[in-house]
Amino acid sequence: MNGAKLRARLAAGEAVTMFTPHHASSGLAARLVELGADSVFVDCEHGTWSFEDVRTTAQIVRSVGGAAIVRPQSHERPLIIRYLNAGVDGIMIPMVDTAEEAHAIIEAVRYALPADHEKRLVVAMIETVRAIDSLEAMLAVEGIDVFFIGPGDLSQDMGFPPAPPFGEPRPPIVMEKVDEAVQKIRVAGKIAGTLATLDEIRHWRERGVQFFYVHSDPFLRRGLAAVKSALASA
Repeated sequence: MNGAKLRARLAAGEAVTMFTPHHASSGLAARLVELGADSVFVDCEHGTWSFEDVRTTAQIVRSVGGAAIVRPQSHERPLIIRYLNAGVDGIMIPMVDTAEEAHAIIEAVRYALPADHEKRLVVAMIETVRAIDSLEAMLAVEGIDVFFIGPGDLSQDMGFPPAPPFGEPRPPIVMEKVDEAVQKIRVAGKIAGTLATLDEIRHWRERGVQFFYVHSDPFLRRGLAAVKSALASA
């Protein structure tokens, strides 16, 4: 499983990317890897992927050298077990707020894969102020590979829209909270991750972030805008 390869790269201090295809398409997921993505985000919280979609996509993504990381709609134990048994390379659990929840996730992973759980990447999503306040206890839980700060849900938790208008930055108070979480993770010697735009990646890399979730839509938006601009000026 390529989850172990991602873990090894992170342990070596490298940065790892995870792109979302936004659509339940194994072909698009594989193409993202062929074009340079380290892993693809199979979003079953907001997306329309079926369990069979997840299984086949994970196989195809691995065949081109990438890793498929799935986000269930919750951290219910049966869901974690079923997605892992479907063959994904990593599991990215939303809304992890406490050390007790982190422990339960690790227990579910090890139950699902008693012989080879170390071949999967385990990512805990930190998406609320409560979770950031509880980070020290969560960081002591062994088995979580990446602590990922989700700025969209954190923004909502802090009373802001989940995303700013295209091309505009998030509110400074939200970014400061993300930075607070990143520094707690780094001080504990753990791996930090977050969602970042192209303009934000350098900033967060300099702050020690290693795991980057990147949306593919902005690249399509910019490319299509360039085409329209070229046609308008022709």
